[in-house]
Amino acid sequence: MSINEAVGRTSSPTATETTYDLVLRGQQVLTAQGIGPREIGVRDGKIVTVQDLGAGLAAERVIEVASDEVLLPGLVDTHVHVNEPGRTEWEGFESATKAAAAGGVTTIVDMPLNSIPPTVNLEALEIKRAAASKNAYVNVGFWGGAIPGNKKDLRELHEAGVFGFKCFLLHSGVDEFPSLNVGEMEEDMAELASFDSLMIVHAEDSDIIDNSPQPVGGKYAGFLDSRPRDAENTAIAQVIERARKTGVRAHVLHLSSSDALQMIREAKAEGVLLTVETCPHYLTLLAEEIPDGATAFKCCPPIRENDNRELLWKGLEEGIIDCIVSDHSPSTIDLKDVENGDFGVAWGGVASLQLGLPLIWSEAKKRGLKLEQVVQWMGLNPAKLAGLGSKGSIEVGKDADFAVFAPEDTFEVDVQKLHHKNPISPYQGKTLNGVVRRSIIAGTDVDFQNPTGQLIRRES
Repeated sequence: MSINEAVGRTSSPTATETTYDLVLRGQQVLTAQGIGPREIGVRDGKIVTVQDLGAGLAAERVIEVASDEVLLPGLVDTHVHVNEPGRTEWEGFESATKAAAAGGVTTIVDMPLNSIPPTVNLEALEIKRAAASKNAYVNVGFWGGAIPGNKKDLRELHEAGVFGFKCFLLHSGVDEFPSLNVGEMEEDMAELASFDSLMIVHAEDSDIIDNSPQPVGGKYAGFLDSRPRDAENTAIAQVIERARKTGVRAHVLHLSSSDALQMIREAKAEGVLLTVETCPHYLTLLAEEIPDGATAFKCCPPIRENDNRELLWKGLEEGIIDCIVSDHSPSTIDLKDVENGDFGVAWGGVASLQLGLPLIWSEAKKRGLKLEQVVQWMGLNPAKLAGLGSKGSIEVGKDADFAVFAPEDTFEVDVQKLHHKNPISPYQGKTLNGVVRRSIIAGTDVDFQNPTGQLIRRES
């Protein structure tokens, strides 16, 4: 069956049906059939036809994808800390969404903490939406927060369109977003299950970390000892147990401990409604290579050793880990304590929103993995996680969000040229494969001057 037939094109279309707002055509277009020569017709911000190259679709505007470029669906990053309002000096919607667009990410979902107020009630959500509405260069949605005492707010936030609820099982790093204990998490999980929402969990056990050596000074090994794998493993086991008990959909954030993969595999096989993400820093960086005092590398949970990284990649390939998202967690340079290089003092977070696709593609390419697989991990699967059925793939009926990617191009990371507000990155000076040359949202190019992104809500 040809692609024409697959999308159900009639044999005698009218002139209106064959005139589009935008046509994209190229030798390398990634659809459900793989990468191949295609033409895409867009009308009113939606993909309305996908055909073989040479179909001669007519449009007011045509984009010819160059021979060294691949047309990808816009990526979806469901783990971004934008921090506005309240800590806009750390990041903000303008800088974050420009960084996303420059990295081929056309949709982000913003985390409920690090902004002031945190997104834990309807009033705070409206404040966050008002801030985002002015400067969104990509599509922006929001997670809600689950903290002690806001159980009564969860359904209202759900009905207002948040994509699910984040909780911590240890101190979040900011006092205005307190953590839940395991019993409180279970109680909130049962509440979320009653209206089929999603609980996403920062899973590290507070007791184990409180009783681990405290990080002091510039030795990365000391920081790594302060966040042992067992803290993650124990907390993930608690998430699985409570998800099994309540029937809630549960998601483990930023997995760094490969030790947890077997219990995750078993829980999924049993039918527990569990999904898992990991991040570029866990898949591309190694504890053994982090220099003393290099606090740009500090994040929680931490970057671990080579054997751990290899098992995370295996977990992705086997489908135990579902998606790759940035956990873009920026701060001001002074909070990273670069002058002293003290891992005990520095803010824990890696800013990588603009670099995710080149980072993962560079590593995947070394491993013989296909670009199609990378895009599934970074586009389609995060879209599924958030219930964004209109995003993450190039198909008829989906939103016309695209990234034009040159996979064989290389560049050297220069933090001064990134759109992130604060120029600090563990990837400074690293040579990466793959350059995003263009991002398109609802059929309109991101020009980095006119914010055309939309505020989005849960679709069902």
